[in-house]
Amino acid sequence: MPSQIKIDNWVAMAVPFPRLFVFLSLSFSFCFAEIRFSEIRSDDRPIIPFDEFGFTHRGRLELNVSQISLSNPNRNLDFSKLGFFLCTRDSWLHVLQQIEDAEITCTLQSNLIRQVFTFNSLNGANRFDTLYTHNDADQYTLVFANCLSQLKISMNVRSAMYNLDGKTGRRDYLSAGRTVLPRIYFLFSLTYFSLAGVWIYVLYKKRLTVFGIHFFMLAVLILKALNLLCEAEDKSYIKRTGSAHGWDVLFYIFSFLKGITLFSLIVLIGTGWSFLKPYLQHKEKKVLMIVIPLQVVANIAQVVIDETGPYGQDWITWKQVFLLVDVVCCCAVLFPIVWSIKNLREAARTDGKAAVNLLKLTLFRQYYIVVICYIYFTRVVVYALETITSYRYLWTSVVAGELATLAFYVFTGYKFKPEAHNPYLVVDDEEEEAAAEALKLEDEFEL
Repeated sequence: MPSQIKIDNWVAMAVPFPRLFVFLSLSFSFCFAEIRFSEIRSDDRPIIPFDEFGFTHRGRLELNVSQISLSNPNRNLDFSKLGFFLCTRDSWLHVLQQIEDAEITCTLQSNLIRQVFTFNSLNGANRFDTLYTHNDADQYTLVFANCLSQLKISMNVRSAMYNLDGKTGRRDYLSAGRTVLPRIYFLFSLTYFSLAGVWIYVLYKKRLTVFGIHFFMLAVLILKALNLLCEAEDKSYIKRTGSAHGWDVLFYIFSFLKGITLFSLIVLIGTGWSFLKPYLQHKEKKVLMIVIPLQVVANIAQVVIDETGPYGQDWITWKQVFLLVDVVCCCAVLFPIVWSIKNLREAARTDGKAAVNLLKLTLFRQYYIVVICYIYFTRVVVYALETITSYRYLWTSVVAGELATLAFYVFTGYKFKPEAHNPYLVVDDEEEEAAAEALKLEDEFEL
């Protein structure tokens, strides 16, 4: 699943519309630089970014370009201004400064980049194959530069970036800092399968007080476990062979199902469906009718982003679509929880069951806060962690995101587990009076 937020800067600097700022993001798939086949057709962009990859001291880049075609076949063109290069994000900022200060007229003239191949070496051919040995450990982006104005280029590009194992010499197609991800995803999948087993045991023991929502929770757990298992296999095959061998298809399927069921679960719990009331109100159904189609769009956008890569001219558009849809979904799932809190406050004043309503109110307030924290952490904090962390330790952002998700699942299961008196505890008169006083004295809950 090769795409990532950091490459946005490369694209934004190379196209004639404003630079994109990424302020929120879902558990994106990062750039793993598996073997990539890219088709460029009549493209006149000055900069075309491909994949980003973290090299060790034994890094390699295989680049095979065929069917090269230029819109202007004039052989007097300066072909040294067409070519591929590697550059770090920090160096790229200095390259832009060099161009602004008129020190250079083309990116390929900078001494801050690593030239891989320039077209003046083609000698009339329409294809080339090169193996670039990279000995400097850092995170680099493979970029194509076209410094000839109004020249359109078409070509087929096969790129493969990998590191060689110091002991065995085997290729590792996962970026440095991501190479441990197969084991991480596999361990988390085992954790979720174990949680599913525990949840099945709880449902069996409390089968007399089980509601439909509890079986829905089980489905979410199983889909999450299968999603992580497929992702572990996907990364494992990419690590060893550079190709997912079909596991990416299964990953997308389970990611799609997991996304829809998770957001639907949050909405259903927020409405109190099944355990507080057996039906959904019209406005609550509307939320589901909004969230589910948006999740379909989000998953389609994710597949396009991952499979096309940043070289695609519509890549930024799909990235914007994904981020917009994700933000809307995250906001939409909060409304049912807010409505339930308001309804419980109104009921507490009218039905004479202060203690019971106080317990329900407290439960939904806690859930509201936890959902906000979960969304904020997985969309903002995880991205910030990825941004500030050294490329060698980028796996930590994945672990942080998965731990936050695991904590959210455990909290949801614990708070809404099947219990005969949860949240309908049997209370005596003194507790009822105390709860009534608490409801009278407490301030209005700010949402």
